[in-house]
Amino acid sequence: MSADPQRGRALALLASTQLLLITDTALVNVALHPIGDDLRVGSAGLSWVANAYLITFGGLLLLAGRAADRFGHRRVFTAGLAVLGAASAAGALAPSAQVLAAARAAQGVGAALAAAAAFALVLLLFPDGAGRHRALGVLAAMGGLGGVTGTVLGGVLTDLLGWRSTFWLNVALAALLCLLAPRLLDGDTRTQPAGFDLAGALTATCGLGLLAYALVGRDWTAGACGLLLLALFAAVERRAAHPLVPPAVVRRRTLRLANLLSALAQTALFPMFFLVSLYLQSVLRYPPLAGGLALLPLSLVVVATAPQTGRLIARLGLRGTAVAGFALLCAGMLWLALALSSDGTFASTVLVPSLVLGAALPLVVVATNVAATADAGPEETGLASGLVNTSQQFGSVLGLAVLVAVATARSGPEATALDQTTGFRAALLVGAALAAAAALLSVRLRPPSPRLPTPSEHGKFPPPAAAATPRQGRVGDPR
Repeated sequence: MSADPQRGRALALLASTQLLLITDTALVNVALHPIGDDLRVGSAGLSWVANAYLITFGGLLLLAGRAADRFGHRRVFTAGLAVLGAASAAGALAPSAQVLAAARAAQGVGAALAAAAAFALVLLLFPDGAGRHRALGVLAAMGGLGGVTGTVLGGVLTDLLGWRSTFWLNVALAALLCLLAPRLLDGDTRTQPAGFDLAGALTATCGLGLLAYALVGRDWTAGACGLLLLALFAAVERRAAHPLVPPAVVRRRTLRLANLLSALAQTALFPMFFLVSLYLQSVLRYPPLAGGLALLPLSLVVVATAPQTGRLIARLGLRGTAVAGFALLCAGMLWLALALSSDGTFASTVLVPSLVLGAALPLVVVATNVAATADAGPEETGLASGLVNTSQQFGSVLGLAVLVAVATARSGPEATALDQTTGFRAALLVGAALAAAAALLSVRLRPPSPRLPTPSEHGKFPPPAAAATPRQGRVGDPR
């Protein structure tokens, strides 16, 4: 079997995992109302069905990425899928909202392990260059498709088979991916054989978890405790023999800026999907399934654009692609904000701006991911994955908290369609401002210095990223 077909199958497996994780979130969001009716729980209880997942997922991504370096990427990947599948089964059988929320928290644990290890495996599978850019484009395409796929599948499955069927779907897909992983992924990619930083792991995980809890629950006491633990984590890392996040890594200018840009991208993008769906349902009176399908044109543009992002990086360079992506994101959100109308239609308000946003999404996601990981050595792929995934997750949660608060500031039981539209417009304008700030920051993006690899041979994939040829020129250079 030639290397390229095997490499392509491995990427397909990892991209399918990305699709599963994004789809899962949308599936549950669509099923929340039937869950509330069946388990006789109000909106407060339902919020924890969604939030328990976000807290554990956001809190564990950094630890999961470093654990993949320490214990083996495939091992952590399959363990994450196994936990996700078992937790999904527990959710499908849950007799109460409390049990379901606990199952969702466990799903977040599995998702963090699988997501961080999968991203690290892509970095190992495709050394830095045009191949990695294309692979990251595939992941971006799956992310763009996952939201619509989950919304459509969630609506169909909930209507036909009930909300529990959405959890059983996760069980089946996680089991299938677990079975395929040993056939397609190399099991010998442990790149950090040294000791494990237990104190750093505890302070980072608890600090990030409390911070996620503070953002989704608006509990500022928890947020202060989280920040205090993260400050303690920084102190621990300076003294640890084998730090979870080596201080030298944090000092890399390109890595810091790229992670900030990743967070800003998701702060604007993630709540945009939620706000558009809410506008379609609450103002234009679309049913939930139709509201999800309305985002299909955007997703199709993402799927078409994402695989071409690598070529654009080769032509414009990393900085030029990031600036172009954030400029498009700003323009699309500004256009959408100004187009919203309380008596409009999908075609007159959402359709065309959403196509611009669909083109922007893969540009900003791929460019920031490339910049955040290009300086990572083979022994740091899990760390780089954990850092960028954590940045994106917290950007998403923060953006949702802030922009939804802006959108609902004038809403209430008696809010008119015009009031709601005004709120959505204000939130999207805030998102456009964040994208504009990111575009200005992207001008400062510089390619990291080249890293010389040491060759190695493996039968299965991914082979260690050390097998890459030395990079030349700018990060976007395909040579």
